Amino acid sequence: MRIRDIPEGDRPRERLLNRGAESLSDRELLALLLGAGVAGQDAVELAGRLIARHGGLYELSRSPHMS
Repeated sequence: MRIRDIPEGDRPRERLLNRGAESLSDRELLALLLGAGVAGQDAVELAGRLIARHGGLYELSRSPHMS
């Protein structure tokens, strides 16, 4: 599902502003930092793939490619 297909009040950026960071999953928080996805994947899907590939958000943050 694309971000634009999600009702506006349920989108990650709006939930962050209205309910705070604790209302978002790790992949939604990372998606906000990424800002955009790639062809065929929105930012939330891309964030989920990155987190899964590295074994978690903490491990992703320690990746040499992230420095």
